[in-house]
Amino acid sequence: MSTGQIELNGMVMRTAPAGEYDRRIVLLTRERGKITAFARGARKPGNALVAATVPFSFGTFRVYEGKNAYTCVSAEISNYFEGLKTDFEGACYGAYFMEFADYYAQENLDAADMLNLLYVSLRMLERKDVQNRLVRYAFEVRLMVLGGEFPMDVTQDESLLLASRQAFYHMITAPVGRLFSFQVPEEVLEEIARRQDHIRGKYVDRRFHSLEILDTMFKTISNFT
Repeated sequence: MSTGQIELNGMVMRTAPAGEYDRRIVLLTRERGKITAFARGARKPGNALVAATVPFSFGTFRVYEGKNAYTCVSAEISNYFEGLKTDFEGACYGAYFMEFADYYAQENLDAADMLNLLYVSLRMLERKDVQNRLVRYAFEVRLMVLGGEFPMDVTQDESLLLASRQAFYHMITAPVGRLFSFQVPEEVLEEIARRQDHIRGKYVDRRFHSLEILDTMFKTISNFT
């Protein structure tokens, strides 16, 4: 039995068919962390929930809480991140961000900081004046900080360039609104990438399909340049 309708602010991270006409969605919500909800009839053409049950949809979701899952009855979407849907590389990065957030998100915990980070990071992917790789590594570092798994002593590692240590310090401590307000030369970005790839591999015990697609794409590009 449901316990009444509630409003949750969040974003669709994953979606899958359920039954003949429904969709099962995984939401990252500010109020209750990661939840699973079923959208009845969302696969029927013209259903009001069709557009609200695709990845990247951000807004207010009205749900009924059941014993094992939620039922989504309506949604007001304020951002679909349309810019990512016409940019293959940006969409791949966005999908990876969703997977990485899904890894750290937990049920029944306030996820305001994580949701804010995800939203701002996706907005940055839509911009053309910031490198996607820089957005990616800043997102990874900050999400691991929120997850309590990032090794803070990297900022004191003198085997790294001073600029790399300063960049890591910024990614760890800057307010989310200013997280991407820095640029680094290619040499520094490459060192950040190598170290962060090592850190992620050490602390995160999951392979991410979208990241494998990105790696394959960049290897293919490099082979033709």
